[in-house]
Amino acid sequence: MPNIKIFSGSSHQDLSQKIADRLGLELGKVVTKKFSNQETCVEIGESVRGEDVYIVQSGCGEINDNLMELLIMINACKIASASRVTAVIPCFPYARQDKKDKSRAPISAKLVANMLSVAGADHIITMDLHASQIQVWGRGGAGAALAGWGFKASRRMGKEGSGRPAPLPPPPGKWPQGPSRRRAQGLWAEELLPFPKGFFDIPVDNLYAEPAVLKWIKENIVEWKNCTIVSPDAGGAKRVTSIADRLNVDFALIHKERKKASEVDRMVLVGDVKDRVAILVDDMADTCGTICHAADKLLSAGATKVYAILTHGIFSGPAISRINHACFEAVVVTNTIPQEDKMKHCPKIQVIDISMILAEAIRRTHNGESVSYLFSHVPL
Repeated sequence: MPNIKIFSGSSHQDLSQKIADRLGLELGKVVTKKFSNQETCVEIGESVRGEDVYIVQSGCGEINDNLMELLIMINACKIASASRVTAVIPCFPYARQDKKDKSRAPISAKLVANMLSVAGADHIITMDLHASQIQVWGRGGAGAALAGWGFKASRRMGKEGSGRPAPLPPPPGKWPQGPSRRRAQGLWAEELLPFPKGFFDIPVDNLYAEPAVLKWIKENIVEWKNCTIVSPDAGGAKRVTSIADRLNVDFALIHKERKKASEVDRMVLVGDVKDRVAILVDDMADTCGTICHAADKLLSAGATKVYAILTHGIFSGPAISRINHACFEAVVVTNTIPQEDKMKHCPKIQVIDISMILAEAIRRTHNGESVSYLFSHVPL
């Protein structure tokens, strides 16, 4: 593959090597080190002038150090005249801080998105973002901002092939008076202002582990036709219904019924798992308290076996101990985060390799091809 370079950050060199091997490439030469005051230093060891550069760095381990290393690597390649720099971030850092859920809370995922753009990233490839609004980019979303001015949030004018020119905003001080006159003159809000719809102002490809998960289920769970796909919370309902539909099986979800402040929350199972294999599916697990309690709930509801399948296995704090003492047949994760050390202490952990999905996304991006195929297929 000419004019392409793949560099690895410090967070997950094994995954980076698998991606490079899949593409038939050598990893680019890069030296990362720290000064005595713990500042990160990066030296790109080969020319990237005019090259299509891909930097693989996952949001795991020493997250803040690895994020800073990624930003410096992006910037180093950009100022060395790389034609395009794509950050391949299998597990996106700070993805759980995606909304303002209490007073004075920061939206840190948006801050990380801004930092990547400012560093010089032209494109992001990631997997199973915790919140879909992180990935959205480009123009749009201005309707709410201008609703008070009487604009209709529509893009029906100026469409390609419509034969109508896109409306232009009036000169300063010449805005038509009244909503009806503004609409009549074709001044539609989303054509006037480039309001960002989401967190990024550069393209983002959010890949899905779902095809690899489906493949694993069919190959490793003998009774998969008699299973129920379960979400451990209401927020994952869309994910489990998609998997259940493709397997042609039932789905269920567990709802946390919040009681008074002095009482413990109660888990309510919505759906039937009696005499079935229950497969918990979620995008990530950290300390694993929720999925372990959910597993106990499913077993008490009559499930014959309980599996957990997660895209990002963070497994911090008491997670490994909880999994070892829980009723799981297996806890299956992808290798967006290194799991070798954790597997030594927890025989229940199994890993799905997603390097071929990321490698194919890189190949298709480099060649200007669509990545939509990867939303429903695992590359051979």
